Order: sequence, then structure tokens, then C-alpha cells
Amino acid sequence: MEKHAEELAGIVKDMPPITLDEMSSIRLMNRMDTKFVTNVETLKKLLQMACGSYFAQNTGGHPYSPYQTTYWEDPEEHVMFRTHQCGHRPRTKVRVRTYLDSNHTFLEVKKKDNHGKTAKKRVAVPSLEAVIKEHAGEEFLTKLTGYTFADIVPALGNRFNRITLVNYDKTERLTIDFDLQFFNYETQAEQDMDNIAIIELKRDGRVPSPILPMLRELRIKPSGFSKYCIGTALTNDRVRVNRFKKRIIKINKILERGAQ
Repeated sequence: MEKHAEELAGIVKDMPPITLDEMSSIRLMNRMDTKFVTNVETLKKLLQMACGSYFAQNTGGHPYSPYQTTYWEDPEEHVMFRTHQCGHRPRTKVRVRTYLDSNHTFLEVKKKDNHGKTAKKRVAVPSLEAVIKEHAGEEFLTKLTGYTFADIVPALGNRFNRITLVNYDKTERLTIDFDLQFFNYETQAEQDMDNIAIIELKRDGRVPSPILPMLRELRIKPSGFSKYCIGTALTNDRVRVNRFKKRIIKINKILERGAQ
């Protein structure tokens, strides 16, 4: 789980730290979200370039945090996977996320509306096991989605590490996910993507971004990446993945460049 964590932490350790409480005070009023995909070798270069322009979130003495996420799905029709693959809106995802360094767990519902805006709501639950075995949070789930836990089941789990950066002007946040691993509940298949890095830039669209010129210099281009959909496409041969085949080929080319 920590294949690259300590090495990447060694690069960002010289960035001034920012606490979770300080992070919570940052409000991006005109937020724009963009994802980028690269390999770990290129990510190292990006982090070295970003030193001097960013704070690094520090949790428990580490500049990275381990996450565990489990996605729920309709076991017969795989509706949430299919609607995303087809680009349908509005669409919904249901997941349970555990912040492994604090052991805090939340049942989350993410919705993307017809205008492409994503809203996330969540409720604290005792644990992933409490959701699976005791249906903790079901009232919240039904209120937001109409589903009960009789309708949807655990479908895909993932684990990854995350580095979070904030620019000095506090007008943007960068989340960088790496050491990604998948486990499929339906097929029992596992898949590692520990050499891929997913960067998400959340910024105030009114001001310049220090990271964008660095991304361009390293030829890291915007690219959508749904952990749920890519993970499902890689671990479940019972669903049709036609629309993700080109995306997976592109990801493999990014990985190959990092191995050269």
C-alpha cells in the first residue's frame, strides 16, 4: 500500500505544512475541477517543480493520507456504471470512504446534474462493516437516492494514498492519488495500478494557477478518470466496457512512458 508513499513524501517534506483545520477555511467561490493522469516518475518531477509554490497538508505527521473506498451498485443491471459509461446525466454514485489514518468512515452520495456540476453529501457511519452487515446510514441513502440496501450491494473496493497541496494564495487545491489498488466484490478479481497518479485540480477560476504551466511543461494533459468505472472495467468481465477501452489503452501508454 505504500510502494511510493515514502519516496513522494520525501519530495514534499520541504513544502510548508498546512493543517486540516486550516484547509477547511479555504473557500473556492468560483470552483473549476480538472483531472489529469500521469505516471509516478513524471509526478516526482511535478512535485519537485511545485516546491516553493505550495503548502502540503499534514495529517498525523505525514504529508500523505491512506484512503479506502467501497462503491455500491445494482447487482443485476450495474446502473451506476452504465450511466457513467454512456455519459448520462443526472447520475449518481454511492460509496463508503474510510480515512485510514483517523479511522473516520462516511457513507457518501455523489450526484452529477444535467449541467455537469457534482454535489457530494455524506453522513458519518461506524465502519464499512456496519454498512455492509447492519445497513448503517440506510435512511440517509434512501432519502437521497430512493435506494435501500436491498437494492444495491458492495461492488468495487479501492485503496490509495493521497497528497493534498494548496497554493500560497489559497485559491486552489491539488489532490494527488497514487498506489491505487482495486478489489471486485462480484468477481473477486484484484488489480494494482500503483504506477499511475491521478491529479485533481480544484481552483478558483478567477485567478492564475501556478501548477498549470508546470503540467503543460511536463505534457500532463487533462484526462477524465473515474476510479469506480476504470476499476470495474479492469476487474469485471461481466459488464460491457466498450467506451472505456480507449481510456485504458491511453492509461497503459502513460504507464509505459514512465517505465522507460
